[in-house]
Amino acid sequence: MYAYLQGKFTFKNPAQVYVDVNGVGYEVNISLNTYTHIQQLNEGRLFTYLQVKEDGHVLFGFFDKGEKEMFVQLISVSGVGAATARMMLSSQKPEEISRAIVQGNVKLLESIKGIGKKSAERLVLELKDKMGKIAVEGDLPATGSNSLRQDALNALVALGISKPMADASLQKTIKAEPSINNLEELIKKALKAI
Repeated sequence: MYAYLQGKFTFKNPAQVYVDVNGVGYEVNISLNTYTHIQQLNEGRLFTYLQVKEDGHVLFGFFDKGEKEMFVQLISVSGVGAATARMMLSSQKPEEISRAIVQGNVKLLESIKGIGKKSAERLVLELKDKMGKIAVEGDLPATGSNSLRQDALNALVALGISKPMADASLQKTIKAEPSINNLEELIKKALKAI
């Protein structure tokens, strides 16, 4: 019903934002992922999804279309409600969830609060083909740097470094030296930056 809301953010916390659109305030539920993008902004656009239930209408907002599309895909799976989908998007980035589903990584999905083994298996079973198509279409225009960064992140996590710490270190390294295009060099420099 609502494609997006654009206006001033009059109140923000990691779970909700109030968006003032020409004097009308909308209460919008958001994920932690969206919050990190809008945290420093006073105004902006949120892509929205309106959930209509017997006991009320709930508006969900997303920083970009990709996150919204992931949310819609997740809630299409039996047993995954809006609250669980929002928790998933707060725990992992949309591309990480997509990758886990495409690769059948049930363990990663299970590590998200609210997702048990059966739900994780159902997510993989029902969304693997859809996510595979989205990933293939999305990967065509991408540069090699995204996959290089992801490979480096996977390697650092495999070495026992926490994902947030590894991600922060990679971000710092890439920002300092954006010309790095060798995986081994990127990993070594990221390790030194920790």
